[in-house]
Amino acid sequence: MATVLRTEPIDAGDAGFLRGDPITGDRYYSKDFARREWDRMWTKVWHVAGREAQIPEPGDWMTHHFGRESIVVIRQTDGSVRAFYNTCQHRGNRLVWAEDGHGQLTCSYHGWVYAADGVLSKAQDPDDFEDGSPCGRVSLRQVKCASWGGFVWYTMDPEAGSLDEFLDPIPDLLERRDLHDMVRVVWRTISVDANWKFASDNFNESYHLPTVHPELATTTDEDYKNTVFESYPSGHNRMIEQGQPSMRAPKPNEVEAPFGDMLREWDLDPAEFAGRARDGRLALQRQRRALGPQRGFSHYARYADDELTDFFHHTLFPNVTLTATAEGTHFFRTEPDPHDPEKCTFDYWFMAPRVEGQDEVMTIVGPRPLKEAPHEFVEYGSGAVIEDMMDSFLIQDLSVAVGQQAGFHSRGYRDAILSGQESRVRRFHEVLNDYLEGRR
Repeated sequence: MATVLRTEPIDAGDAGFLRGDPITGDRYYSKDFARREWDRMWTKVWHVAGREAQIPEPGDWMTHHFGRESIVVIRQTDGSVRAFYNTCQHRGNRLVWAEDGHGQLTCSYHGWVYAADGVLSKAQDPDDFEDGSPCGRVSLRQVKCASWGGFVWYTMDPEAGSLDEFLDPIPDLLERRDLHDMVRVVWRTISVDANWKFASDNFNESYHLPTVHPELATTTDEDYKNTVFESYPSGHNRMIEQGQPSMRAPKPNEVEAPFGDMLREWDLDPAEFAGRARDGRLALQRQRRALGPQRGFSHYARYADDELTDFFHHTLFPNVTLTATAEGTHFFRTEPDPHDPEKCTFDYWFMAPRVEGQDEVMTIVGPRPLKEAPHEFVEYGSGAVIEDMMDSFLIQDLSVAVGQQAGFHSRGYRDAILSGQESRVRRFHEVLNDYLEGRR
């Protein structure tokens, strides 16, 4: 791994470290602003193409369609991965449309065939070219590609720094999680009538929890005084919430569902915590530490105590959030619609650790088998019903995003008035501005 110079995190619990750049409504609907984002930011940063588990064997490939571009990632004979623009060098036809496949890439227009290394291996009438046969000397245009956490990443910028530099310090913060060995048991893409930035804004604060997710108060302490807020020079942020009842819960000192069920699962009697429910957090840490290995949770031995109960939200600039819990890791990603800045896609994955003797895991969409999930596509639009998600925090967030998108058009909105605990929201926009102005 390349050596990266690290700077201590910035305490992002107040606005003292910010410039104060305004967050105006046009950033969410202006086509000109969206074009600037594409030219100066999206084409410069690193993107997640997919999971390495999608291409386990040499010759396996997968595609990532982003904006009007398409990238194909191919497993090489030596086990490495390479990424190319998904366009034929002959006349520009898109080579493959499927999400994944195996073998050579064949153009449907004139039959040109490319090997796994991107080199042209077959062309019709190869003797009819002025410079001789193009086979062996014409290649697909390659893009930088690297792996971390079981994810395959790429960037369209040939001058971009390494993936290690871009991600810093996220790999260190998640080093005990073994993301590369987790299984994606939920893989869902949802279309949303909102600008892609809604999720980056939303996941960079917990101020909305009491209003939008009041049911989480029995298991999640959203009190900003007990929450860690961090920003990093790379543009990434982190928030750590304690896994215990909030003082905003209806009965904060009493054990309520589902916190009581969590205690019972680990042989703790909720009645013993009557009047002191918040003590259940440390007791749960001790029980998971003691009983985890014999129950097949061998990975718990690598976790720090707070990683056994708390919620670690990592917002990676610009559009990926990784929320790590004792049960697994949630992956969230928004990507802009290629034509309409008021639409986006929202990806939700849940990645579960392998547990000996366990063939099923509980997720926000119900129990799922512990194996790689099929890709599901859902149209949320302006509020369509998604049966297995209606009680989830995701639908709550999406419904607010649609309403907020409408509000950004109002003459009555000029800039966000943020609390100190929301400072990372403005930080996100200031980093975005740095890209747009050429400062990054």
